[in-house]
Amino acid sequence: MYQNQNQAQGTGFGAQQQNAGAQQGAQTQNNSRSNRAVVPEAKGALNQMKYEIASELGINLKQGYNGDLPSRQAGYIGGYMTKRLIEQAERSMSGQM
Repeated sequence: MYQNQNQAQGTGFGAQQQNAGAQQGAQTQNNSRSNRAVVPEAKGALNQMKYEIASELGINLKQGYNGDLPSRQAGYIGGYMTKRLIEQAERSMSGQM
């Protein structure tokens, strides 16, 4: 009965291990979501793509600070960038260019 109470309350040794694992997983996930480029050499090409997509969508994106840009528009740009990058990766994997 004592063991069941610990498990129900989440205070048993197993619950502590699960909590520690969840915290470690959250830290790992936070670290992997940084805004650093994995390939720093690609930064220029990604910026160029960002401005091309913004102009295609009719969004006025200026050099430097764009904090006044609504999040919906910024999300459109990021979403289309992701879509285009995935398409390029799929083409390169299939042997097409």
